[in-house]
Amino acid sequence: MDLHWHRRDLRLADNLALAAADSPVLGVFVVDEGVHRHASPPRMAALLDALESLRGAYRERGSELIVRQGAPETVLPSLVDRLDGTTVTAAAEYSGLARRRDERVVERLEDVDAALATSHDAVLVPPGEITTNAGDPYSVFSYYAKKWHDRAAPDPASVPVDALAEPSAVPDLEPGPIPTLAALDFPAPEAAVPTVSTAAARERLREFVAEAIFRYEDRRDLPAEGGTSRLSPHLRFGTIGIREVTAATDEALERAETEAARESVLTFRDQLAWRDFYAEQLFHHPEMVRTNLTTFENPIEWERDDAAFAAWCAGETGYPIVDAGMRQLREEAWMHNRVRMIVASFLTKDLRIDWRRGYRWFREKLVDHDPGNDAGGWQWAASTGTDAQPFFRIFNPASQAETHDPDGEYVREYVPELRDAPTEVIHDWPTLETAERAAHAPAYPAPIVDHAAAREAALAMFRAARGEDR
Repeated sequence: MDLHWHRRDLRLADNLALAAADSPVLGVFVVDEGVHRHASPPRMAALLDALESLRGAYRERGSELIVRQGAPETVLPSLVDRLDGTTVTAAAEYSGLARRRDERVVERLEDVDAALATSHDAVLVPPGEITTNAGDPYSVFSYYAKKWHDRAAPDPASVPVDALAEPSAVPDLEPGPIPTLAALDFPAPEAAVPTVSTAAARERLREFVAEAIFRYEDRRDLPAEGGTSRLSPHLRFGTIGIREVTAATDEALERAETEAARESVLTFRDQLAWRDFYAEQLFHHPEMVRTNLTTFENPIEWERDDAAFAAWCAGETGYPIVDAGMRQLREEAWMHNRVRMIVASFLTKDLRIDWRRGYRWFREKLVDHDPGNDAGGWQWAASTGTDAQPFFRIFNPASQAETHDPDGEYVREYVPELRDAPTEVIHDWPTLETAERAAHAPAYPAPIVDHAAAREAALAMFRAARGEDR
């Protein structure tokens, strides 16, 4: 009997390894201290939630999810030896940390004459399959995306009826408890973490493709509109398969009644392409979570302003849309994608603080943290990454707010100090006189930086890094 080692594929349906199983397998999850020390309360809470759901799914089918704590390179060979198995299947992961862990597992499995077999379950197109004519990975998204969209998406995988082993086949094998946050020395998250399970993921997907996907093009950048899918936590933990999501968008494409609706569906599909693109970048450049992917002639002279960083983290910068985003992050362990770009630009360009500090804060607070997506997004905003925005393109947070939150609804939801302020006051806050700010919202802070001056300082910082004359 073989094992399927769940990592970021916490589901049974549309699971490539389970679908390919030619003999009964037992599912196992290893609470790996070496990996989970990099986790955070929101993500651990979501993980334990997803594990409860997964165990329930196994039990509904007469099987069991085995849960163990310890190092996978110790736990897995021991279980394989007990089961007299020959293979451990798993979904491939692309971070440097995960790949080093898998190397240790492979080495130790050889001691019990077993092997680790991985499948590219989390992406539609495996890393290395879309290349330039020279065989190199693409570093420009538009070129990658053209080939990505030209490929037919694979169908969702089904679970064979006989793929899951009955626990009675292994007498006295204890399933093991799913630990609590406290048992793992994690505090309760301050955010209201969403339910992460296959049922919740499918409900989100069903609601999204029923209507919102047809207006995605127009609404995706309006954080007050709720026009995004909010599937990212489920895709991050694998409580729904990417092929199942894509199949639902295919069906939506067939139902689109107008060209605008069709374009909206394709725009959403572009976001799935970005997800694969960043997985590709992480596969080829695992150092991207800590190292600039763009080479500069001189080091970037980032500011080490702890007070400004603390204000950004707390949502106390005096730039309403930035603060709304940072407070949404704290309250929901999630942030709207447009606002992620705004707050990242503000940190790296207005405050000139190293993107890695922002990346680490997001890693601590986001329930959907993904090393490839997050590092890619941060380096895009900071103008240090692959296919990043040019260093001279610097978001004006006030203009971004007027464009993407024109009525101030998003700001009012997360910044109660401004709830009763007129919309023009919200948008003009960074340039208002002190007396006018005090009259409308005395509890809300003044801006911690002048955007126009900060923009010039950021341009000078990047020109110096590039070896250009200031």
